[in-house]
This record gives sequence, structure tokens and C-alpha cells, in this order.
Amino acid sequence: MARVIAVANQKGGVGKTTTAVNLGASLAASEQHTLIIDSDPQGNATSALGFAKDPARRTLYQALILGEPIERVTIDAQIDRLDLIPSDKNLVGAAVELISMENREYRLREAIQPLRDKYEYILIDCPPSLDILTVNALAASDSIMVPVQCEFLALEGVSELLDTLARLRRAINPSLAIEGILLTMYDDRTTLSKQVAADLRSFFGAQVFESVIPRNVRLAEAPSHGMPVMFYDIHSKGAESYIQLAKEVIVNAQKRVGPGTERTDQGSGTTGTSAAAAAAGSSGAGSSSDGGSAGPGTE
Repeated sequence: MARVIAVANQKGGVGKTTTAVNLGASLAASEQHTLIIDSDPQGNATSALGFAKDPARRTLYQALILGEPIERVTIDAQIDRLDLIPSDKNLVGAAVELISMENREYRLREAIQPLRDKYEYILIDCPPSLDILTVNALAASDSIMVPVQCEFLALEGVSELLDTLARLRRAINPSLAIEGILLTMYDDRTTLSKQVAADLRSFFGAQVFESVIPRNVRLAEAPSHGMPVMFYDIHSKGAESYIQLAKEVIVNAQKRVGPGTERTDQGSGTTGTSAAAAAAGSSGAGSSSDGGSAGPGTE
């Protein structure tokens, strides 16, 4: 049974899409069958995986509004063990059309139910708002992962999101858990990044992932080449950080189910080597030189 994780934060530009795409690729490279659902009308996760805009392609809109079987809108992401449900601008209309529908908050949960036995992980890339599309994602999810940019104003956004999360638990999804808070765009050269990270860890404790996503040029460049960073430059700090995050997510999942009950094909102990093998044959551009002046390039 898949663990469904919504990657959400109502603040834009914090690395939600970057995290969904690169964590999904790292989980797939760790032999975890993974599905990425692009629920943002901007369709950035779809573009970051190398799919150009195509009006003829079925998207999440057809599944949510027109009742298309979810299997018919799921496509191969051209990475072993990674699939994608793409998005496009029609999802803007879906946010309006859902308002008058019965069980409008649960349309996505009902749609993906047939897929939960096919994957180990389903990641939902949410739009940068708390609209009906995000509510659908949270209603369908087992947990929420919150990327937080290491800047002062991001702290206020986390508090607001967790307040909303408490209300959603009461009204829509009582079992929704916090997968973790992920520090993104971390720059260890600045006092501000260190202070924000320390404040978050002090307040939220173990809910903050040990893995930290740095500001990284390769991470920013990869979406323009239509590939996750581990296939663009596996030796970059960005690729290494998402591989480490995938390990942490897998270990946390195994702790929840208890020893001896995890699937035998999960392969969590081979994350790094599997990722390296998967990326070794990639035609990704660039040398292993690594910059530090740009943040994640897709949001």
C-alpha cells in the first residue's frame, strides 16, 4: 500500500516542485515504485521531468472533473520505477468546477485509490495556495511534507500552514500526519540560514528532517534540461541532499511499520549505489563542479 505524501506550503518559491521531482527520482532510484502527481495548474513538475506542453495529453483534470480512469492519465516518467500524472492550465478551471461537485474535497482520494497497491510512494506536488486543489491533495494524503525556505518570513508561513492543518484534520482527514519539515535553500555561509534552521529545530524538534537542501546551481539548472538533478549531475550537493532525504523517508516509513514487516523489495540500504547506477548512464549535462549561488529552479 502506497504512502501518499503531499508536498505543500501556501508560500510560493520554497522548493515544493523541486522537492517532489527530486525526491521522487531518488525514491525510484532506491527501488521504490513511485508516482508523482502534479496538482499545480502551472505544471512545473511535468515540465521538470521533460514533458513539453501538449494540449492532447490527458492530465489530472480529466481524472478529477471528467471521471477518466486514473490509469489512463498516468504516464511513464522515462525513469525506472517512476510514473507521473501530469498537469496543465485546465486545472485552473477545475478549482472552480469542483466547488459545485458532490464530495468535492475527496475527488482526488477516490481517483487514486486504485493506484495505492501499485506504488510504494505517491508524491503530490501542491499549488502555492490553500485552495480546493490543495485541500483535495491533503484529503488524499497520509502525511504532509512542508518545504521551508531558510528565511525569516518562512517561519510565519509554517505556523499558518500548521494551523490550517489542524482544522483540516478535524473536518476532512483525521489521520493526516506531518511527514516532516524540510529546510530548503540553505546557505551555510549566512547567519540567517543557520538561525532559521536552529529556530525550526528548537520549536519542531524531530519533525524537522535531518537532511537539508542547500542553495545549489546544479539544482537550479536541472529543470531547464527536463531531468531531476541526480541525472543532471549526481555529484552535486543538490543531488546528494535529495538522495539523503530519500533514505530518511524510507527509514522513517520502516520505523512506522516496525521491523520485519517492510516489503522485501524496498532496497533502502542501496539508495546511494542504486542512485549512482541509475544516473551513471544518464546523458545529463555538466561537470561535477558545484556552485552555491542559486536556489531550486522550479516552483
